[in-house]
Amino acid sequence: MALLKYESQVRPPIVEGSKTYHQVTEDICRPVETKPSKLWWIGFIISVFLLLFGIVSVTKEVMYGTGQWNLNRTIGWGWDITNFVWWVGIGHAGTLISAILLLFRQGWRTGVNRAAEAMTIFAVMCAGQFPIWHMGRVWNAFFTLPYPNTRGPLWVNFNSPLLWDVFAISTYFTVSLLFWYSGLLPDMATLRDRAKLKWRKMFYGLAAFGWTGSTKHWQRHEALSLVLAGLSTPLVLSVHTIVSFDFATSVIPGWHTTIFPPYFVAGAIFSGFAMVQTLLLVTRKVLGLEEYITLEHIEVMNKVIVLTGSIVGIAYLTELFMAWYSGVKYEWYAFEQNRVSLASPYGWSYWLMMGCNVISPQIFWFRKMRRNILVTFFMSIIVNIGMWFERFVIIVTSLYRDYLPSSWSPYYTPTIWEIGFYMGTFGLFFTCYFLFSKYFPVIAIAEIKHILKKSGDVYKEKMEPVEKESVEHFAHEHTHH
Repeated sequence: MALLKYESQVRPPIVEGSKTYHQVTEDICRPVETKPSKLWWIGFIISVFLLLFGIVSVTKEVMYGTGQWNLNRTIGWGWDITNFVWWVGIGHAGTLISAILLLFRQGWRTGVNRAAEAMTIFAVMCAGQFPIWHMGRVWNAFFTLPYPNTRGPLWVNFNSPLLWDVFAISTYFTVSLLFWYSGLLPDMATLRDRAKLKWRKMFYGLAAFGWTGSTKHWQRHEALSLVLAGLSTPLVLSVHTIVSFDFATSVIPGWHTTIFPPYFVAGAIFSGFAMVQTLLLVTRKVLGLEEYITLEHIEVMNKVIVLTGSIVGIAYLTELFMAWYSGVKYEWYAFEQNRVSLASPYGWSYWLMMGCNVISPQIFWFRKMRRNILVTFFMSIIVNIGMWFERFVIIVTSLYRDYLPSSWSPYYTPTIWEIGFYMGTFGLFFTCYFLFSKYFPVIAIAEIKHILKKSGDVYKEKMEPVEKESVEHFAHEHTHH
């Protein structure tokens, strides 16, 4: 009967094909050890061009100020803070998949956690730049750091949520980086031992930190993973909560609402999982890893997307209801006239957000759709477009018309340099991701081996007859008694 408790036969195998431990190592190390494909080079070159365009755009902004970004006295936050919140949101799924699912002992995370963690780190690197460049006078950035100084009363304002952001995001980045890197150690040692070229042996040897695979090393590795997972779990919830305080602690109509923290967190997980889908569907195809990133993984992640999408939908409706129910005419005006009304200059963006984030994910209630790769890829992009528009709607539609009609802003459109900066962060993100997929194993070899015996295709087939026999024996015993 121990077998019955060991692993449920209901869930399909997480590793397909008749894999042995050696084959797992061969399959996952192959993309790292062979020359990159033509597709990889095309993607990498496009990313580098985007990154260069971004560098030019930022240089232009630093030289001539934030006026290059079409910001005016009404709309002081435009695309830059929209993009900041969007990138922070994308960086959420990686740590959620790694930390929370590790603590809940979810076997399916093993195929996707490495790539998701890397995505988190690259997304936070992109996000962290926006507030820095938004300062305009970047060379004065050290004024925001809380260190003892001789500037008299000039001190950091600890009441400002923008400062809380600095602490939250830097802590999140540090813990995520440690989590990702500590997981890489055993695989680095595998690549070091397999390396034929001298530079590879040196590079992976240094990166593996002298890992030998001894029992002591594995025990410490396991303990460290659990400690970091325990630290990351509250961070997943706190980081986007603090980002939402940038808005929720203000008194601007459309912003000061108590539902922001939970709804920002749900939205972050929603957009993060969509980005994981986008990356992994391409990665599994380009690197030929379909047997490790299976339809089962894709379906489970789509279930998370439909759940978080529905939570976000409820949050939108709650926000709308509270604006009406509060009886504050300015609050209701921000929603009725600036967002919901199609006659308003930005009405289209509100309804685009609703369509992408609330209505379209409902397609995943159907199993056939959850397991359709083309639908999933298309939907993952739609969700991220919708989540970008959510941040745009919150920022721009709340700012462009304030209490005085004389200061109403005309229609806000970003400049080429503002768009260029955004494109540049995509360049940075994908350049890092392409390099990661070439020089590091995209899937955690050690973790796949760990679940192979209970979730591998062959092992499940072997277990089924034994399990059937156990059930029949159990039933026979009971009827006999």
